[in-house]
Amino acid sequence: MKLCIAEKPSVAKEIATILGANLKKDGYFEGNGYWVSWTFGHLCTLKEPHDYTSLWKTWNLATLPMIPSKFSIKVMPDQGVQKQFRTIESLVQRCDEVINCGDAGQEGELIQQWVLLKAKNTKPIKRLWISSLTEEAIKEGFEKLRNGEDFLNLYAAGSSRAIGDWLLGMNATRLYTLKFGQNKQVLSIGRVQTPTLAMIVNRQKEIDHFKPAKYWELKTRYRDVLFAAQLDKFDVQEKAQEALTAITDKPFTIKSYEQKEGKEQPPRLFDLTSIQVEANNKFAFSAEQTLNLVQSLYEKKVITYPRVDTTYLSEDIYPKVPKILEGLKYFGKYTAPILGKPIKKSKKVFDDKKVTDHHAIIPTGIWPSGISPDEQKIFIAISKRFISVFHPDCTVSNTTVLGVVEEIEFKATGKQIIDPGWRVVYEQEDAEKKTTVTEQKTISEPKEESDENAGDQEPESDALMPSFEQGETGPHTPEIQEKETRPPKYYTEATLLRAMETAGKTVDDDELRDLLKENGIGRPSTRANIIETLFRRQYIVKKKKNIHATVTGMGLIDTIQSDLLKSAELTGQWEHKLRQIERGEYDVAQFKKELVEMVVNLTNEVMNIHGKKIEILDAPVQKESADELPGAKKKPSSAGASEGKKKVEAVVIEGRKCPKCAQGQLIKGKSAYGCSRFKEGCSFLLPFTFYGKKLTDKQLSDLIEKKKTGVIKGFVHPETQAKTDGKIQFNQDWKLSLENQAGS
Repeated sequence: MKLCIAEKPSVAKEIATILGANLKKDGYFEGNGYWVSWTFGHLCTLKEPHDYTSLWKTWNLATLPMIPSKFSIKVMPDQGVQKQFRTIESLVQRCDEVINCGDAGQEGELIQQWVLLKAKNTKPIKRLWISSLTEEAIKEGFEKLRNGEDFLNLYAAGSSRAIGDWLLGMNATRLYTLKFGQNKQVLSIGRVQTPTLAMIVNRQKEIDHFKPAKYWELKTRYRDVLFAAQLDKFDVQEKAQEALTAITDKPFTIKSYEQKEGKEQPPRLFDLTSIQVEANNKFAFSAEQTLNLVQSLYEKKVITYPRVDTTYLSEDIYPKVPKILEGLKYFGKYTAPILGKPIKKSKKVFDDKKVTDHHAIIPTGIWPSGISPDEQKIFIAISKRFISVFHPDCTVSNTTVLGVVEEIEFKATGKQIIDPGWRVVYEQEDAEKKTTVTEQKTISEPKEESDENAGDQEPESDALMPSFEQGETGPHTPEIQEKETRPPKYYTEATLLRAMETAGKTVDDDELRDLLKENGIGRPSTRANIIETLFRRQYIVKKKKNIHATVTGMGLIDTIQSDLLKSAELTGQWEHKLRQIERGEYDVAQFKKELVEMVVNLTNEVMNIHGKKIEILDAPVQKESADELPGAKKKPSSAGASEGKKKVEAVVIEGRKCPKCAQGQLIKGKSAYGCSRFKEGCSFLLPFTFYGKKLTDKQLSDLIEKKKTGVIKGFVHPETQAKTDGKIQFNQDWKLSLENQAGS
């Protein structure tokens, strides 16, 4: 019998159906010479500190650093997981061959190999390596099964990553918690999460310490076109006024008028990061939300494997393009012109050298049914991007006009669309944005927002410009525009993902971004979880779309002196070595040796630091493992094997802007939240309890954001002791009142 092991039950069922293994057993399918079983994601994990020695059970500085002589794995402590592992273990012992059908990536390989290692597998291993879950792709994958040994480097990289995260995370977390934590709160340190937090904190400090400065620019309007003086901006208003006086009532002369035809290529296909960026910018989806949506679409067979970091397709996809386009029947208006003639094959789209394990995210050609509205948004974005790359380039006319007044040069630029090319795919979106679209007017391009635009640069004009003649002259209207420098923008999830991808460097050029991906921090598939972890641990909070560091997050980064923990660039170098291991270009033993040296040096360094305790936001104790903080009570674990459990995001009250004065921040007292500007006269109070009812953080948050809550049951009137239901709201004087529910 051949044993196939998939990563989850739903995928196992698909594979079993295709293979003809239709007999349902306890934990697997059987039939046609196959057993098809499954994991629930990670069935096995690295052992925790207390599994190696009882000395490491209690958190104690004297036992650091913890460095196991040999790392071992164990089955997750969950009854459902352990039952499924026993099933797989039994099948492994009885089968003739194992076919690894796990997720086709580093994490998926690690999950499967750990299970097979723990099950003491000695049977030959084949690997199913596919980029979509369509019936056609699965059948083709089984016809071209690969040798399991081809993926040993991939497993080595995944294992090295896990061991590195264990060594740094377990030791640094205990180290900083015991040295600088308080109230039994865990200060979590991670190889990727800490430099990510450092980027957010550093950006916030830049904003907090920024001092705006006024400056002035000289402009003039000639024939209804605004020209900008080719001078440095003026820091002193008097100097700007002198320049204005010098050109007032003097004629404006056209020095040159130039029109050049240019080509604008379609945007790249999506990798995981770019679809997360696009979804955050367009739909305000979080990175994790988008990851869950693309994973769901993948499992519904309508898009290809999503956890990728390339924007290219392999050459073998080209013959399949017509069939995929024909399947996108809703977009027939845009696919018909492409299918009516030979489909272009561009190196910007097809390049085997830019594709390793998987190609860019594209539709499979299967039309979706029964998908959610949010899934539909993502599917449409991926489909339109795919269609657009096969349309012609957009042809534009770029106009540059130079003028002169009293030896001061002025410049104006404009751009006109001659042939929209690929832009026709996005014409509906532009119409919805109320963009005036004509044959000569530029349509807005689907483009990622840059977080580095300081707001003081003159944007290129897309307006239709009149024709000018060299040497023409006439009156003009000069003016001085007063402006002010602006601070950097807060990170959003979109811009933070891009910063993680390029190890903190701001890069708008696609080619350069590809080069820097090698040294990015984290992997495309893990970055969303890292951001969510920072939210859950209350190191950061979201205010609208902007990400702000909390007091705890700021304090933690200020306490960490080691660049090794905070530097995105240094962490990116570690990531680069892991990629080298994956390609067989770096020695695993050397990598582990460097990890141990790093942890030992870090421990010695921090032991000698004497700093203040870090201020902790009021939150539940964050347990990193089953091991104990000194004096902490044990809590039962609730690990489960079910798929897709929702994570509840913590609501943070402390540190928010006071809704009354809009200047102070909320601070926590014994019985209520108050404003930090109470000494300046702000009397805002938000009590924890109202009419005998303790309010939840969500209800308190609603009062801050909306000035009222939803209906709450079980209030007790202080005078009559009668029970009632209703909504709490702030009145005009910022006092709480109860709005009784009708009929209660």
